[in-house]
Amino acid sequence: MTFQTMVLQLSRGFLTTLSIFFLTLLGSLPLGLLVYFGRKSRFAPLRWLIKVYISIMRGTPLMLQIMVVYFGPNLLLGLSIPQNWRFWAAITAFIINYAAYFAEIYRGGIESIPLGQYEAAAVLGYSKSQTFFKIILPQMVKRVIPPVTNEIITLVKDTSLASAIAVVEIFTRARQIVVAPNSPGMLTFAVAAVFYYVFNYLVAFTMERVEKAFAYYR
Repeated sequence: MTFQTMVLQLSRGFLTTLSIFFLTLLGSLPLGLLVYFGRKSRFAPLRWLIKVYISIMRGTPLMLQIMVVYFGPNLLLGLSIPQNWRFWAAITAFIINYAAYFAEIYRGGIESIPLGQYEAAAVLGYSKSQTFFKIILPQMVKRVIPPVTNEIITLVKDTSLASAIAVVEIFTRARQIVVAPNSPGMLTFAVAAVFYYVFNYLVAFTMERVEKAFAYYR
């Protein structure tokens, strides 16, 4: 296998990695906010259910969660698993896992805002929804960008865990190339590492720009 062919195959796997990454963020960032609202709900059963969910997501390996989501419908409900469920099972597991982490990050950011701002908003006649979206949310976003960035960078590397159910992302593709006849050997893993590193660098650079964009808010 030539070097160019190896890079081309890794690029195809990287497209799957990108799909997992962006679909996970698209689902988990807003879901994390909903999970936070559930955790702060006055309805005790919902509040405790959310706490149990967060505890399980943070207390068990993501790889195990991926396998449970993938094999669960068949083992628990006897449903047949369609061919494309492999990819969507990985996406589902990533979303529900990262939503739990984002919910706790949001909670830390919101609870760090002084109570006096809620009182001032009430004096000015703001409703609770107006207070949250116009006063609390902008400050929360600014405060949680650093920990959210850490989670997003971790997500880039965690996408390799989709290989547990044979989703052909870049790590799975690299392993397939290495065991193939006439493969470039360890050079394949080195090139795959470059893909991960460059993507992580771009993510960190982008999030740094986002953080600077919110720097005007004091």
